[in-house]
Amino acid sequence: MPTNRLAYLDRVRGFAVLVMIEAHVLDAWTRLSDRGTKAYADAMILGGFGAPMFLFLAGLTFVLAAESTYRKTEDLRLAWHSVQKRGWQIFGLAFLFRLQSFVLGGGFNAIGLLKVDILNVMGPAIVLMAVTGSFARTRLGRALMFAGVAGTIAMVTPIVRTTPLLAWMPDPLEWYLRPSPARTNFTLFPWAGFVFAGAIVGEVMGVWRDAGRTVRIQMALVAAGLLLVAASYEASLMPTIYPASDFWTSSPTFFFLRVGIITLMLPLAFLWERAPWKGVIGPWSPVEELGRASLFVYWIHVEMVYGFLGRPLRRNLSFPAAIAADVAFSAFILSLVLLKNRLMTTRRASALRASRPSPASI
Repeated sequence: MPTNRLAYLDRVRGFAVLVMIEAHVLDAWTRLSDRGTKAYADAMILGGFGAPMFLFLAGLTFVLAAESTYRKTEDLRLAWHSVQKRGWQIFGLAFLFRLQSFVLGGGFNAIGLLKVDILNVMGPAIVLMAVTGSFARTRLGRALMFAGVAGTIAMVTPIVRTTPLLAWMPDPLEWYLRPSPARTNFTLFPWAGFVFAGAIVGEVMGVWRDAGRTVRIQMALVAAGLLLVAASYEASLMPTIYPASDFWTSSPTFFFLRVGIITLMLPLAFLWERAPWKGVIGPWSPVEELGRASLFVYWIHVEMVYGFLGRPLRRNLSFPAAIAADVAFSAFILSLVLLKNRLMTTRRASALRASRPSPASI
C-alpha cells in the first residue's frame, strides 16, 4: 500500500489501541466507589469505541488487501480466498489466546476457553465478508452488498437479543449471537456489522485511489460521516420501533452513530499527516507504532491488566490514579513494542548475514 495511506490508517488504529488500553485499565483498576461518577462514565463511553474501530479497520484493510492481490494475480477468487484464510487464522488465534489465559490463570474455569471475545467475532466476520465479496465482480456491487449486510445486522440486533427462537441452541453457540454474563463480551450482532461498514469504505477508497483522487476520498468520507452522525442522532430522539431495545447495547442508531464517528476519524488522521508541524516533530509517531503492533499489544496487555500481574491494583485505585496508571501503562506497552521491534530487526539482520556466502565459498 502507498506509504501515505498506511500512515494515517495506522494512526487511527494506534488511537484505537490507546482507547482499548484505557477501557481495560479503568475497568480493572478503578475502585467501586468512583465508578458512579460522570467522569468515569464518559471515559468508559470513549473506551467503548476501541473495539468498533478495530473491527471497522479490519474490514477496510482486508478489502484493500484483496484488491492488491487481485491486481497482482488477476484472480478474484484467489484474492477473496486469501482474505477468508486470514479470517480463519484470526478465529484460531482467538482460541489460542483463551488457552493462554487459561494456563496463566492456573488452569481454573475451563469453560472460559469458550468465552467469546473480539477475535472470536472478528475472524468469522472477515470470513463472511470475504464470501460476500466474492459474489460480486465490481466494486459498486460489493459495496452495495456490504452495505446491505451491515444494515441488516444492525437492524435485527434488537430482535436477536430478545427472541425465544434461539433458546434451543447450545450455550457456546448462542454466546456468539447474544450476550451472556461472564461468557461473552462480544457477539456477531451487532459487532460483525462494523467489519462490513469498514469494507464499504475500503471499496470507496479503492475506486478513487485508482484515479489518483486522494483528496476526493477524504471529502467523501467527511460528508458520509457527518451525514451518518446527524441522521443517527435525529433517529435516536424518535420512539423506537422495537418492543425492547437499549441505546447503548443493541440500538441500530448507536451502531450507525459509531460508524459515522469512526468514518470521520479517517480524514482527520489524513489531515494530521499533512499538518505543518509534522516536519518539525519528525516522521516517527508513537501512535502509529502502536497501530502497527495492535495485535501484539492486545495479546500481551489483557493478561497484564486483568491477570495476576495486575491483581494488586484490581479495583484499588481512585479515578484520577487510574487515569495516571493508564498513561504510565500505555508508555510501558510502547516500550515493549519498541523492544520487540528491535529484537526482530536484530534477528532479521543476523539471518541475512547467515544467508550470505562466506568469501571462502565464493
